[in-house]
Order: sequence, then structure tokens, then C-alpha cells
Amino acid sequence: MKFMLVKTYSHAAHCDLPLPEWAPEDIAAHIDFQRALGEQLAAAGELVDAQGLAAPDQAVIVCSDGRSAPVVTDGPFPETKEFLAGFWVVDVDSVERAVEIAAQASAAPGPGGKPIGEYIEVRQIMSAPDAA
Repeated sequence: MKFMLVKTYSHAAHCDLPLPEWAPEDIAAHIDFQRALGEQLAAAGELVDAQGLAAPDQAVIVCSDGRSAPVVTDGPFPETKEFLAGFWVVDVDSVERAVEIAAQASAAPGPGGKPIGEYIEVRQIMSAPDAA
């Protein structure tokens, strides 16, 4: 079963300080944690993909009617909590395992090395119905 574990630009349960305002050593520890988690999942054969995404101020929103030129809106956007910060795609045996991985990701270190309690959304990736 494949699941997407989604991080958004929102506050965490135990940390309201935005990452760009963390001390450089705390940012480095956080990134090291993310890399180690990816390596652990890859070694277990569970990692399909994992990516961090550019900040919302570097995003654009595109809307098109399919006939005329698309409307492109540049960031920054006032509701940045609606934007993805990054994701993991995992292929695991159960939703319980996906939740375990999300819990591990949620406890990533923040300022002072304390777990931040990041909110991680777990969503199963659906497959298309079998062709008749």
C-alpha cells in the first residue's frame, strides 16, 4: 500500500518559530534528521520518494479554462499553511506502518533539539480500477 505523508507550512504542536528563524545548528540537525529518516526508509525498502519543496513565496498558482492564456498568480500567499512544505511517498504493508513513519517524522528536532510535533497528513495513494 502506498501512502503520501504530507508536511505543510504551518506551526507545529511544540514549535511556533518558523524554520528560517532557527539557529543554524538547529536547522542542520533538522535536515540531518530528515536525511537519516529517508535513508532508514530506503534501507527498509519502504521509501518511494521524499522531497522538500521551495517556500510558498517561490510558488505560483495556475488556473486555465483550456482556451485562453492561463492566469498565473505569484506568491507570497497570505495563507501559507495551505502550501506543501514537503512529502514522503512510502510503500508499506499497512496504514498502521504509515502512521508509525508519520509519528517518527513528526518528532523531528527543532530549536534546542526538542521534538517539534509537526503535523503530518497521511493519505493513501489510490490506484485506478482494473481494466475490464
